[in-house]
Amino acid sequence: MSTMPQTNGSALSKTLYEKCWELAHNLWWCWHPDVVAMFRDLSPERWRQLDHNPIALLREFTPETLEARANEMVLESRINYAYRRLNQYLTTRPQWAAQNVGVLGSKPVAYFSLEFGIHESVPIYSGGLGILAGDHIKSASGLGTPLVAVGLFYDQGYFKQHLNSEGWQEEEYLRTNIDNLPMKPVMKDGERLIVKIETEHEAIYARVWQMEVGRVTLYLMDCDLPENNESDRCLTSRLYGGDNRMRIRQEMVVGIGGVRALHALGIHPGVFHLNEGHCAFATLEVVRSRMEEDGISFDEAVRQVAQATCFTTHTPVPAGHDRFSPELVGEHLSPLQRQLGIDFHQLMAMGRVNVHDQNESFCMTVLGLKLSRHANAVSCLHGIVSRRMWSSLWPTRPENEVPIGHITNGVHVQSWMAWQMQTLFDRYFDPNWMDSHWTAEPWKDIQKIDPAELWETHVSLKSLMMEFVQRRVERQAKRRGEKETIYLDPNALTIGFARRFATYKRATLLMRDWERLLKIMDSTDRPVQFIFAGKAHPADKPGKEFIQRIANLRKDPHFANKFVFVEDYDINVARHLVQGVDVWLNNPRRPLEASGTSGQKALLNGVLNCSVLDGWWAEAYDGTNGFAIGTGTSHVNDEIGDDRDAKSLMSVLENEVIPLYYHRDSDGLPHLWIQRMMNSLCTMAWRFSAQRMVADYVLHSYLPAAGGVTCDMNFRQ
Repeated sequence: MSTMPQTNGSALSKTLYEKCWELAHNLWWCWHPDVVAMFRDLSPERWRQLDHNPIALLREFTPETLEARANEMVLESRINYAYRRLNQYLTTRPQWAAQNVGVLGSKPVAYFSLEFGIHESVPIYSGGLGILAGDHIKSASGLGTPLVAVGLFYDQGYFKQHLNSEGWQEEEYLRTNIDNLPMKPVMKDGERLIVKIETEHEAIYARVWQMEVGRVTLYLMDCDLPENNESDRCLTSRLYGGDNRMRIRQEMVVGIGGVRALHALGIHPGVFHLNEGHCAFATLEVVRSRMEEDGISFDEAVRQVAQATCFTTHTPVPAGHDRFSPELVGEHLSPLQRQLGIDFHQLMAMGRVNVHDQNESFCMTVLGLKLSRHANAVSCLHGIVSRRMWSSLWPTRPENEVPIGHITNGVHVQSWMAWQMQTLFDRYFDPNWMDSHWTAEPWKDIQKIDPAELWETHVSLKSLMMEFVQRRVERQAKRRGEKETIYLDPNALTIGFARRFATYKRATLLMRDWERLLKIMDSTDRPVQFIFAGKAHPADKPGKEFIQRIANLRKDPHFANKFVFVEDYDINVARHLVQGVDVWLNNPRRPLEASGTSGQKALLNGVLNCSVLDGWWAEAYDGTNGFAIGTGTSHVNDEIGDDRDAKSLMSVLENEVIPLYYHRDSDGLPHLWIQRMMNSLCTMAWRFSAQRMVADYVLHSYLPAAGGVTCDMNFRQ
């Protein structure tokens, strides 16, 4: 268990070690590059070896040795400055919150998610859903939105990815050292808070941890307790492992257990935000508690809870929604069902589209939609897909009137924009531009930037990225017992593709026409190189085969040094790639990409997107701010659609991307490319900020749910 040094003195009397310790225990530090650099400068080599974990780093110092090192590196003033800023941040209410949060000030939002991606040193995330949740709470903190978050603590996190000599993905699970995490146990009445979740045959117990993310507190449920049987102790060991029985128990812990933890702490949310269907059991527990506390009927409690619940669906693929058999539901929810005063058929009906179909399984998304009055998809196109997918829940309504709106995802700008880019913008933008970066106004100044300076900044980031990739690839080879030295050409057009290796994301789309691909790769005057990264789910054999095909291209003389696969994709790898490549490639099978936020991270750094018109790109691309694959249509036959998109991708590369990149003036500047970078930043950086996203949630979802100002007419549908 991680504990901070105790001190009774004021801030003025605290030692540098105590101040560093407090800084390390609020994840605010991870989106402030100068504070990250301060920790790194204590010991650059160990910082890298310890996965950028300041707590692990500080444990290698005593107060005396840290003070000596701080003096040696002239860090004392930087530590004091960071400490003052953190305390000022925590004690100041942002102006936006003072003007907009209204009733949420006394009725906070409770945000539930099965994973949170905040920083690579806190491995409780697997991919896009978790990183979106992490960006959501960071941005809620920045706006001052009254919000608490609830999730699970995975002591083994997601797997570490290694590729063997045949290029096949292998998984390794490592136990996280809790002492090196910025969290502490939640206490009540002098004892650790433990909540109990009943099933038909036994109870599941979960202790509660607390983690500070700026102004937001994140509560994490942990089942590794002696009160649980051996299998239940492993419930929160790994993300997305195990069978349906494990999954339903995990979802009970985060939903039912999470609500009970908040209640035990005296936190009474006015809004419950469910980030995907995984958390929908929370609604049933709130219904139960309303019935018990207020003496109201089940139907009235459902009406009240649905009014206060916001539900976000992220999955346009029918198979991606959790479904449980009647047997599993009966085994796990019968105690709650009896407390609700309903029969088993009524309980199952809450998770069924056809309430009379006894063979239909219980769907968590259906439960989330039925028990919320504020449902949204995560892009405009995804909203259309979701209304079509779930229209049978509202059979008397036309499809366009199905009550699922959309709030397009965004990314936390301070976390993903390179500090070099921020510094550049600081010189040309209004001094307080970051306070309003999620509005269009500051970005009008982008045209003031000297094109050569923007390009120089990009080239320097590209160089740093290449150094990182070369180190990683050499380390990968060494682990396999091989000697592999790669050379990435700093002057070559560099295209990045990094995301989950689900087959619908079509990582190998480039390889459908080897003749055209070879022609591109063999060019000496206009070289092109690709960097790939991503994990396949351990049970996804086709996804692993995609990785193998790409990774083994290193053995082909045509592609050696031109196709590189970086193992163990995480936030750190993502950060380097989105900041350093020239083009971000995304070619999912439309319309299966609900939103896709990796390209939004890339655009913040002047990287141009080349993407299928799906998810966020379908509403972002305007012809001048990136490149489009296809025409925004999809064929009913996947094979034909894949072939058509592959031809379009190759055509875009051959006729648009490569010529534009290599069109240079006498000084070697690609002016037309740079102008497109500026157009990208000006038209999209503010629109796809997570602070814009959270502001939309507050104004169009949270406030109506809490009984505040109703803004449904502006809700993005």
